[in-house]
Amino acid sequence: MDLNTILKAAYEADASDVHLIAGQPPVVRIHQVMTPLEMPIITKETARKFLEQMAPAEALATFERQKDSDFSYFVEGLARYRVNAHMQRGMAAMAMRMIKTKVPPLAALSLPEVIARLTYLPRGLVLVTGDTGSGKSTTLAAMIQAMNERYRKHIITLEDPVEYVFESKECIIEQRELGQDMPTFASGLKHALRQDPDIILVGEMRDLETTALAISAAETGHLVLSTLHTVNASQTVERIIDMYPGGQQNQIRSMLSNTLQAVISQTLFSRIDRPGMVPAVETLLCTPAVRNLIREARTFEIPNVIETSRSIGMATLDSSIAELYFNGFISREDAIAQAAYPDKLERQLAA
Repeated sequence: MDLNTILKAAYEADASDVHLIAGQPPVVRIHQVMTPLEMPIITKETARKFLEQMAPAEALATFERQKDSDFSYFVEGLARYRVNAHMQRGMAAMAMRMIKTKVPPLAALSLPEVIARLTYLPRGLVLVTGDTGSGKSTTLAAMIQAMNERYRKHIITLEDPVEYVFESKECIIEQRELGQDMPTFASGLKHALRQDPDIILVGEMRDLETTALAISAAETGHLVLSTLHTVNASQTVERIIDMYPGGQQNQIRSMLSNTLQAVISQTLFSRIDRPGMVPAVETLLCTPAVRNLIREARTFEIPNVIETSRSIGMATLDSSIAELYFNGFISREDAIAQAAYPDKLERQLAA
């Protein structure tokens, strides 16, 4: 069985993910649905061969040591893949997220217009959040590309692993990969601040040190973009604050209220009008009222501010879901299943 044949079939099926597991045929995720390919079952030996074909030497050594390894894999003329290799039932297995080689323009992503406006910010912290597979990386890549085509600035990305590969246009872009180019996000971010950047992309604010450095970078005049695995804006703010010891939380509330510019929370839906996916997006913009709520530990009131600020581009997740439903893009069942307040949305959709 040939690896590139599997990946080509997955690409042609518009799959987002490929799973290579011994004892099963190749399985792909197409618009959120797991679908086996009509191919032979992968043997233990074939799974190991695929791993050795894809993994760089350092990633393979990490796999042997830890039984898990993350790396990227590129197929010329096809796509890049974010790969997690792991052991299951004593055999190698791979989960591969496909990243198309061309960065999509923001206008092609069905995102709110306000997100394009965020690419004009001179400084501060912008967070794109959501579950795994919600399109965070694609949104951030499209934002970086928009700035790359407009400004003459220095952009540094810190990623695990590098996903979209940028070509420097008006900007100079450097992309650093965890493990290959830096030992940790925190280390990469600390040193990035000495590399004369204007814009910094941090793949994920996954620990206190990285989060603190990202906020400090935003405080000192940089535009910092990053992600968190949170599902809405108020939860995002609380997650950041909860990373800190209790005695520092008042201070971080003050710092975050000054530096945070926006939180974009995405949820992907399968379309019913045509094949494909479409995002529902909760959008929080940090107005003076929002900054006061963060500073005064009243983040539970953020949804109310979002609800009453639609005229400036804010939107709750449920209002975004309702709009997708009324436009005929998603089913009623999916809308209610992924709503923040299902009962309330169900009444709204029935009205």
